[in-house]
Amino acid sequence: MRPRRSTWQHPAAPKPPYAREPFKGVILSDLTYRRATATDLPALVAMLADDMLGQARERPEDPLPDAYRAGFAAIDEDPRQLLLVVERAGAIAGMLQLTFIPGISHMGAWRCQIEGVRVASTARGAGIGEAMLRHAIGVAREHGCRIVQLTTNKARADAKRFYERLGFEPAHEGMKLTLG
Repeated sequence: MRPRRSTWQHPAAPKPPYAREPFKGVILSDLTYRRATATDLPALVAMLADDMLGQARERPEDPLPDAYRAGFAAIDEDPRQLLLVVERAGAIAGMLQLTFIPGISHMGAWRCQIEGVRVASTARGAGIGEAMLRHAIGVAREHGCRIVQLTTNKARADAKRFYERLGFEPAHEGMKLTLG
């Protein structure tokens, strides 16, 4: 059973423009950022599968398993979620997901959780990952977030160094329990 979507929003909550309207593309140099669409799914799943960890858990088949479409629909319908696609020269070059989280700690601070950061293998090494993260941080600021957080798998030492270079600090020890 899917949780019922609440229409109530705290008056201090950020009013994200993408909650009701499509995310408008923003051009930064030669990169374009836009909200992902269902037609992007094959390319996005292929990026998720294109690393040592993703090879074991993703299924970039044709046709894609229905679970990917269901997951995309849940993200797309949730006004606190934003699945961003980054394009370069008309081709998908990267992706990331932003989740805006209200809280009472840190005096009611909103957080932005960054997940699923991927750069297409053909676009790596060109600064796209850094541009994507800087763009994501800007989006978080625009939406009133005071904290941006992310996790990275311990097996991804290069990713950890990359995030630290961008100012992220290893402030917490993440815990995970896989349920299925």
